[in-house]
Amino acid sequence: MIIPPIGIAKALYYPRVLGTSINTSFGTRIQRMFVELGLASGSLIPEMDIEFVDKIDKRQKWCQLKSGPNTINSGDVGPLLRKFSKVANLGRTNSIALRNSDLILGVLYGSEDQLSQHYRKINETYPVIIGVDFWHRLTGFPDFYDKLVANLDAMILDIDTENFFIEGYNELAKEIEASDLFDFE
Repeated sequence: MIIPPIGIAKALYYPRVLGTSINTSFGTRIQRMFVELGLASGSLIPEMDIEFVDKIDKRQKWCQLKSGPNTINSGDVGPLLRKFSKVANLGRTNSIALRNSDLILGVLYGSEDQLSQHYRKINETYPVIIGVDFWHRLTGFPDFYDKLVANLDAMILDIDTENFFIEGYNELAKEIEASDLFDFE
């Protein structure tokens, strides 16, 4: 049985669009946006995504970014705690007056009551700052998050998504059909 180009395209396209790679590319773009807007700098410390001066307590923060309140699982807790401890130990070794509250896990959207038990476990040692509080600390504007969400909601209603998947896998199917990698005869 020969699988047609459209079948191969769907098999390749759906996991790519719906899988974790979209979270990784989103995270990289968010980091870059924070740097380009002058809200943060890329962290030179391995394991940390960004560094910024907290607009509330005026202290330097080293931040690992996550998108939402349920984006980690139980297997992520130990490695994240070890990353933060490693940075804290490095700070002490280098005589940096670093507090545990200077190492944060920044969650881009959601509210504290939505945080999963995995985030709550991390929050026992290192602060998990989410949604309104995170954006306030990053930008200095207490209403920034609410305005951001309202504007995104309005924009999403105007995006034409009806043919997004179909156009994507049809374009890929054309490339597959033209490729020398497959024989459809």
